[in-house]
Amino acid sequence: MKRKAESVEKAESSMTLEVSLPSGRCATVSVLESGTVADLKIAAQKSLVQGFLRLAAPDGHLLDPTKPLGLSGLQDGDSLTAVAQQPKIAATHRAFALWCVGGDRIVTWGDPHYGGDSSRVQNQLRNVTQICATGSAFAAILADGSVATWGGVNCGGGSSTVQDKLKNVQRICGTESAFAAILADGSVVTWGDPDCGGDSSTVQDQLRNAQHICSTWGAFAAILADATVVTWGHQDRGGDSSRVQSQLRSVVQLYATQGAFAAILADATVVTWGGPDYGGDSSRVQHQLRNVQQICATARAFAAILADGSVVTWGHIDWGGDSSRVQHHLRNVQHICGTFHAFAAILADGSVVTWGEPQCGGNSSRMQSQLRNVQKICGGAFAFAAILADGSVVTWGDPYRGGDSSEVQHQLSSVQQICATVRAFAAILTDGRVVTWGSPGSGGDSSRVRDHVIVRI
Repeated sequence: MKRKAESVEKAESSMTLEVSLPSGRCATVSVLESGTVADLKIAAQKSLVQGFLRLAAPDGHLLDPTKPLGLSGLQDGDSLTAVAQQPKIAATHRAFALWCVGGDRIVTWGDPHYGGDSSRVQNQLRNVTQICATGSAFAAILADGSVATWGGVNCGGGSSTVQDKLKNVQRICGTESAFAAILADGSVVTWGDPDCGGDSSTVQDQLRNAQHICSTWGAFAAILADATVVTWGHQDRGGDSSRVQSQLRSVVQLYATQGAFAAILADATVVTWGGPDYGGDSSRVQHQLRNVQQICATARAFAAILADGSVVTWGHIDWGGDSSRVQHHLRNVQHICGTFHAFAAILADGSVVTWGEPQCGGNSSRMQSQLRNVQKICGGAFAFAAILADGSVVTWGDPYRGGDSSEVQHQLSSVQQICATVRAFAAILTDGRVVTWGSPGSGGDSSRVRDHVIVRI
């Protein structure tokens, strides 16, 4: 009996350690010696009220969260350093992926057919540096330059046919159902639906020294080192730029709707191509497109911010291409965000102006009194979510697709960033918690992973 009691006492013995942030803020935490480094990490995050930490041992090496404390080399009374990581989040149409740069785990949730289940490749995901998405698949670049993919196999989630070419990958971009990767030597590798950019064989000899790639839902456009542009994919969705090819010189940035591209040139003018109903024809406003600083897009329209803070719009008039109703309010615009059907502009005083389809975020009158000191806006397909200076969130648009956050409003404080699928939003808080709302089947329900987010990444 005595031996059994001694055994229980030994199993329940704890270890006390001091954990400090670089800022000097510290906390003393106690964990069971029978636990793991992940248990210690969770205790430190709760005590420091700081999520997404990596712990460094007294000798400076980073501790493996999966390792048992008994095998970690830590001793009772040790002083550890906590390194805060910046979480990142990516989304397909119906799933989210959360990770930290350099992390060895990611957390995914939402529709498993759209990338919500990454279990098939979880053991490959080591030192993730970037995650990109198509409509239903994810692609992760690892520190060694290789790539792991999951989700819809025919939409980029299956990369077996090009896996031997995916070496020294620097950046990845996705259309609706295909990926394009830029390698260290500036060459490009594509895979997925061939009709949506997955087959670049017709322009492969031109794809040299690629610097940046942008995409519509059906085509890619690559800026080369000489500031010219190469396009491929669905011809009516921006894959054919022959009409404006002679104008595509000194290109500094590309933007896209679902079916058209807009290029800002070095002289701050704009060149557009692709489907006219998607913003590919800017002739109506071409004389106004001078000193363009930034462009934003809905599914079928563009909005350009000029140097003087005014805005010029074009494209489908019902999808944000006509801003005449609010044009007198569009002064000192700092940033613009879009849903599929509407735009929201943040002004210098932190207020917001919206236009486009009223039910999809184009009418913010109901929330206008709350839209003060807005810092960032995220657009889903049918709704907006704005982060205010105090870290709270205001939402509007289709209530069934993320526009109504009332059920989680009490949790939405100290929000760092927000990401959206087509019908749901996910907010990352300072303490590492993730709050989701909107359609459950599109990532609005994260209950399956909520308690594991901090541990796994």
